[in-house]
Amino acid sequence: MFHFDNSYARLPDRFYASVYPEPVEGPKLIMFNEALAKELGVEADLSDPDRLAATFSGNVVPQGAMPLAMAYAGHQFGSFVPQLGDGRAILLGEVVDRGGIRRDIQLKGAGPTPFSRRGDGRAALGPVLREYIVSEAMAALGIPATRALAAVTTGEQVYRETVEQGAVFVRVAASHVRVGTFQFFAARGDTDGIRELADYVIDRHYPELKAAENPYAALLQAVAFRQAELIARWLGVGFVHGVMNTDNMTISGETIDFGPCAFLDEYHQMKVFSSIDHGGRYAYRNQPGIGQWNIARLAECLLPVIDADQDRAVDASNEVLREFGERFQAEWIKVFRAKIGLSSEADDDGELVQQLLSAMQDQEADFTLVFRGLADAAEGLDERFLSQFADPSKAAEWLGLWRERLAQEPQGDAGRADAMRAVNPAIIPRNHRIQEAISAANYGDFSFFTRLLAALEKPYEERAGFADYMTPPTPEERVTRTFCGT
Repeated sequence: MFHFDNSYARLPDRFYASVYPEPVEGPKLIMFNEALAKELGVEADLSDPDRLAATFSGNVVPQGAMPLAMAYAGHQFGSFVPQLGDGRAILLGEVVDRGGIRRDIQLKGAGPTPFSRRGDGRAALGPVLREYIVSEAMAALGIPATRALAAVTTGEQVYRETVEQGAVFVRVAASHVRVGTFQFFAARGDTDGIRELADYVIDRHYPELKAAENPYAALLQAVAFRQAELIARWLGVGFVHGVMNTDNMTISGETIDFGPCAFLDEYHQMKVFSSIDHGGRYAYRNQPGIGQWNIARLAECLLPVIDADQDRAVDASNEVLREFGERFQAEWIKVFRAKIGLSSEADDDGELVQQLLSAMQDQEADFTLVFRGLADAAEGLDERFLSQFADPSKAAEWLGLWRERLAQEPQGDAGRADAMRAVNPAIIPRNHRIQEAISAANYGDFSFFTRLLAALEKPYEERAGFADYMTPPTPEERVTRTFCGT
């Protein structure tokens, strides 16, 4: 089924713990991502779903796999934990996809590992479905993210706040190396481990840096820039990660871990969904600052290998942190210029965007539908845009300023509207729709899950068969809190 080539397993033993999945009672296949399987070069017999379920639950370990749990540490809500590691995830191995890119195949919920910290190592059905939905939605939106290869039920129960159905999620990633992976070695004063991990990451993700004057300083900058670009794109679709701990920031620049994440309905810059984020540390607006904070933690780890002279290493790292802010601002305005239909640059563009966002927040306008309606306004059809505001006169004032700015643009109205629709989704995985799919699945009905995935396959298109997924929640449908699946 898989053509494994397991580079991480060839690293020293202290990088991971070898561990096999713990078998489950009665695995059943929920969903298998055929398109992704083809991309990965994974050969699967679709006529035998029981065999697929056995493999993706961990009951059958495929030939060539070298199952392991990765070691890492991390800052969780600002507090450092020197040992975390894969407590309910097992890396089966790596494949090289049809594009020549190395990808991890990981089982989440496959049983306890040496890093489980008295946990059961299992996953509940709800979080598995949420991660499947959101990871595939992010990919369809064009935002770097881990992917969903499969999901299975286990035929067993897991015990959280209530008794829930067990499930296993099969995650695909460019790699699972995190900021927290470097922190694991830094916490132990293991400079050789930091250097070996950095060399591995450069080989796997940034081979062009081998020729750099200082490859480790260049690595810090490359990771910082990818994160700045990623977070700007999150903000462009109203995404709130919810748990931006250092162990949830990948070195590859992919979005990872979709536990308490959510997408904005009504816009508010300090919106928080995560039930465990009591202080708003990871609110929508705070995500760029937290990204920079996480990069600072990575810099601390890399100091000994960046330069033997600590002062020079600190100076080089501080320069990267400054550049992070500049890169994020450049990427953010690039994203939002495209969202409001601007193809050229003017000094006041940032202020124009902020004026719109302020009006949206004051009137609790729907983030997605405002920008989608603005594409209609580019063709002179203002009604859908204005209807999102309780007081349309305020929004109409902004439209006047916007049209004055458009007069400076070289692009025609029709081309502008099409370009705006290509970056402003019509459909996002709204919280109430995800919850609807999970609630139905808990009673054995996966039709809502399947239909939601189909709706999210083409998020930038308005398809008549999925028009109901464009509708914001009613007040009683709103989901204001999301939960970690641990």
